[in-house]
Amino acid sequence: MVEVGEGSGSKPSEEIWAKLVPLDSRYSDIEISSDEFIICSEIRSSSIEKHDWCKISRNSDLCSATMLNKSSNTVLVDEAVVQNGDDIVIKCGSKIFPGPDTEGYLGYRFEVMPSQEICNKQLIKISVDIEHAKCSICLNIWHDVVTVAPCLHNFCNGCFSEWLKRSQEKHSSVLCPQCRAVVQFVGRNHFLRNIEEDILEADSSLKRSDEEVALLDSYALIQSNLVVRSGKKLRRKRAYSPLDEESDGIDLPCPQCGTELGGFHCNQNTIHLQCHACGGMMPSRTDISVPQHCVGCDRAFCGSYWQAQRLTRSDFHPVCSRETFKPISDHTISRIPDAVHDKNRHEQDITQRCIIQMGRTLQDVISEWIAKLNNREIDRTRMPLNHAEMITSGTHVCNDCYDKLVSFLLYWFRISVPKYLLPPDASKREDCWYGYSCRTQHHSDEHARRRNHVCRPTRDFRGIQMQNQVRIGLRCHGKDYLCVQVLKAKYKLRQLVFKLGMVLQFEPSLTPGFLTSQALFLLLKRALTQIWPWWFRNY
Repeated sequence: MVEVGEGSGSKPSEEIWAKLVPLDSRYSDIEISSDEFIICSEIRSSSIEKHDWCKISRNSDLCSATMLNKSSNTVLVDEAVVQNGDDIVIKCGSKIFPGPDTEGYLGYRFEVMPSQEICNKQLIKISVDIEHAKCSICLNIWHDVVTVAPCLHNFCNGCFSEWLKRSQEKHSSVLCPQCRAVVQFVGRNHFLRNIEEDILEADSSLKRSDEEVALLDSYALIQSNLVVRSGKKLRRKRAYSPLDEESDGIDLPCPQCGTELGGFHCNQNTIHLQCHACGGMMPSRTDISVPQHCVGCDRAFCGSYWQAQRLTRSDFHPVCSRETFKPISDHTISRIPDAVHDKNRHEQDITQRCIIQMGRTLQDVISEWIAKLNNREIDRTRMPLNHAEMITSGTHVCNDCYDKLVSFLLYWFRISVPKYLLPPDASKREDCWYGYSCRTQHHSDEHARRRNHVCRPTRDFRGIQMQNQVRIGLRCHGKDYLCVQVLKAKYKLRQLVFKLGMVLQFEPSLTPGFLTSQALFLLLKRALTQIWPWWFRNY
């Protein structure tokens, strides 16, 4: 039987925080009770000889560990090869083989034991039963989860899309795969998607293969809330009138149902989208280039679609105005939206005065910064829109998302303005420690007025100062790229991700400042020779 390995003696814990569970049930578990633990056990099923083959160190997040290969052989961790002297992060569910092959070597599964400290930190994460987070069609953890109504059961987007397609081909109505209730609505559930991601992060053994994920994504048809039409019609004792359609809660009118427009008409299998603005219906189509969803929020809007079909609004067919959904470059703006600068009216007033003082209009400023956005000159990390990397000046967005984009661009405009160009009363203010994340600015008018909040936080929400900030600017091809502010860890610089899409690692000895073209060339050369394979695996 396998015995418990020997601890290294550094910072022992009172409880058993993890264990290695042999895949062969004839062997007993290896319990780990110290923060650094050397595993001494049998590594081959054909031999009883024991070896010190790895050291497992507990990580600060209390949910993972770092395994150091101390044997002369390579070790397999979740099919990744770990050479002698190398280390790798292991999580709950990681499978480890103390040899170069799975055949002939004993396999182990790493498990983290629930402790009171972990329970206190991750109460929400561990309160979800795994069985309740599985799709009843494929019996795996949800992928891009959707919820159907009125029964509120959840499925993978790809699984239910195939079910929906086949049901509409063969039956008059679509039934829930789990309870057989008639499905009236279906939509993506972003809250449950976060739970799905947390579950897979906590237990990597539940992840699907890349091929299976790609196949599910190819089946997925549901991008926003859909109204599922039923082919079954009720008998009537009186003549049918258009007003009856308005009284039916589910069967909302679509202009292309029964009438051909633009070479297309709906049939009983057509999936429909409900416009978020006017509540009207339109067919969900993938055979046209006309956008039907706002990229920023994934909601459906019908204005562009019906305009392409040359349809105008009528008493029986609600149709959106084109002004509700159009390309970013076609939007116009004359006043600062209320949501700009986190609704801080003092910062909004300063931005307005700054624009007037420069002799420009708000539309001029926004047009200039949309051009910078198009040229990839702006860091999009904090852009409050979905699919931020896909957004260009030609992207169709709704009015709400355009206001959010304006708020994002005006933030970059403000931090790029030198202090001497600000109004005199604004240039003398000190930055708030918490920057744009400050919560006091929302309920203290005096604090919102006295401190500058259009800046990055220098303290986190617990009041801990973020030390050793580095500001690095970049000038390339005659264009000034915005400064990237990076927070250093205690002993090393974090990796910096630039707009150029290249991952660069900086030595701690690098002097902060503006990079010369020669320094940039050397960094790119180092990235190509040392980091390029890592970049390919992770991006």
